[in-house]
Amino acid sequence: MVPDQLMKIMKCFYDLVDVSILVIGFVLILTGFITYAGIFQGMSIFNGLAHAVKGGIFFWYGLLTLGRWMGCFAEYGWAWNIRPANTSARKAKVPSAEFVESFVIFLYGSTNVFLEHLAAWGDAWTAQDLEHVSITIMFFGAGLCGMLVESKKIRDLLNASLTRMESRHDLYPFKEQWTPPRTYSFSMNPFPGLVILLLGLMMSSHHQHSMVSTMVHKQWGTLFIGFALARAVTYILMYLSPPLSHLPSRPPSELVAAFCLISGGLIFIASNKDTVAAMERHDLNAMFIFTVTMGWTAFIMAWQIIVLATKGWAVRRRHLATHPGSGPLVA
Repeated sequence: MVPDQLMKIMKCFYDLVDVSILVIGFVLILTGFITYAGIFQGMSIFNGLAHAVKGGIFFWYGLLTLGRWMGCFAEYGWAWNIRPANTSARKAKVPSAEFVESFVIFLYGSTNVFLEHLAAWGDAWTAQDLEHVSITIMFFGAGLCGMLVESKKIRDLLNASLTRMESRHDLYPFKEQWTPPRTYSFSMNPFPGLVILLLGLMMSSHHQHSMVSTMVHKQWGTLFIGFALARAVTYILMYLSPPLSHLPSRPPSELVAAFCLISGGLIFIASNKDTVAAMERHDLNAMFIFTVTMGWTAFIMAWQIIVLATKGWAVRRRHLATHPGSGPLVA
């Protein structure tokens, strides 16, 4: 018999691998490609790491956005739905998806503000270095604003001047006038989309060392603008028709948002100096990387939908096997 303590340790290790195996696989594929191509050598490693890590974050952000559209994390209220009331106490404490997005933006800004000069350590600061630092400061402030907007405590404090008058029944006899608006039931936080919109605008006009590099940066900058506009459409739809069900709303604009993030993240990775230099040596223009990325993005999104649909089929099949007379699960 395996001791209970050892089983708990093995279970924790299994859960850790289970939630991180996809990211680990992505890192292995990316580092394998870098090693095979022989890029990111010497001081180029800082420019390469910056593009690989940041582009990878946006790539996974796009996969998460597509997952939210499909219904992943619906038990937390992340799938554009109402969080189920019968969730466990641990799940009930999970913050909104917009809070997590704002926290990641805040964390990036608060840490990278000290790392934007590593590629030229010891040299004089250039205007481009200051531009990069300004972007991280924007992330730092906007992420903090986004977290404050998501705080229910902050919302209650902002309403304090009004709620103290609620007890005046002689002036306000109708109780329904103090009912929270329907929009309080879900999050509409514009700061994550606003930050990515501004980042896209900045990168679309960011000066580079060559025309190919400038065009590649403009490509992923424009895609990030597309994500921000698609997310704005989602918020408009949610404001006009707030979600009332525990089932995912699946706004179609989130499919566009996911596509823009996934493809923009991949082009972001490919916009490093070594890759652009290789493209120029082989007489490849910027449209080459754009068209290849669009094809891979569509394939990756289709594959993710198929995998999640297969999981749903397996869950329903197992439910029918363990509960023969209960009928199929509701889709």
